[in-house]
Amino acid sequence: MEVLRPTLIRIGERIYRKNFIQEQSCQNEEEEDFYTGPGDCADEPCDAFTVEETERGFQCKLKAPSPLYKYIIGKKGETKKRLEMETRTSISIPKPGMEGEIVITGQQRSGVISAQTRIDVLLESFRKKQPFTHFLSFALNQLEIQEKFLKFKEEVLEKCSKDRGVSSSLFQNPAKLHLTLGTLVLLNEQEIQKACEILQRCKEDFIDKIIGGKPLPVEMTGIEYMNDDPAMMDVLYAKVCMKDGSDKLQVIADRLMEHFVSSGLMIKEWDRVKLHATVMNTLFRKDPNGEERNYINIGKSPFKERESFDGRNIMKLFENFYFGELQLNSVHLSERFSTDTSGYYATSGQLTFS
Repeated sequence: MEVLRPTLIRIGERIYRKNFIQEQSCQNEEEEDFYTGPGDCADEPCDAFTVEETERGFQCKLKAPSPLYKYIIGKKGETKKRLEMETRTSISIPKPGMEGEIVITGQQRSGVISAQTRIDVLLESFRKKQPFTHFLSFALNQLEIQEKFLKFKEEVLEKCSKDRGVSSSLFQNPAKLHLTLGTLVLLNEQEIQKACEILQRCKEDFIDKIIGGKPLPVEMTGIEYMNDDPAMMDVLYAKVCMKDGSDKLQVIADRLMEHFVSSGLMIKEWDRVKLHATVMNTLFRKDPNGEERNYINIGKSPFKERESFDGRNIMKLFENFYFGELQLNSVHLSERFSTDTSGYYATSGQLTFS
């Protein structure tokens, strides 16, 4: 990295210069002290903080969800103490479980800015380690689709149950058939509300222009598998596409992802959203919610301790299976590990097309 051209890190609406450090592996981050020291980040961001001048010096406030407070406090309070000592500030953090503002006060403006910079980096680092709480989804659980899915399941078990690993426990709950557009970490009610507001802005900014306030007519037809070897499958999914052959569904999915990534509530994992409706998953063997729980293992192999199945005959017999057509009329902000009265995931908010 060139000294005159350091890497820039965007966190929210601020941009920071990052100095090179040699990374060291650490374990049990949640329990161990984690501190962004002077060498990790420049003390001042590339844009201005909102710092107020008071009778006793300077002060700034920042909002953070309560589940992240412990990372600023550190083990036995060491992170907070070190931050205060090295920046010559006092940091007031709400009590655990209480939502509020973190208040930084100090005699020097530069010290207050330095403390806030380091706290922002800490929060961003540990937010990325949190398991997701919500996800954007299209529901694919219309009655016709569920009936065709159950027929698919019945025929697969009838014709392929003797193939290695194939069993009824692999199949998705038909009431929860869906397309996932992206996962989010929403740690308090304010962040959930922010996500709902972004969703509504997307309708005004681009969705209405693409589809003109009408539902999306799509088809759920054909199956495909995730890995390269059909004899060692872990995930089998149904393909979903626009009935007229256009790319409107893909464009909407990609632009929704981009908007939420830019807000900081979603991490970009792929250049494009992979439109797929999971119908069989080896994670379901031991846990019907396995597909959701798998996202907890950030940075770990998603296929660890999974018993694959031989899907060659399934592909041969059902490659072009037709699950039906449906009208997609809303995007849901779905809650993990939840179920509503219809059997689908509980919804924290939604965007309706028509």
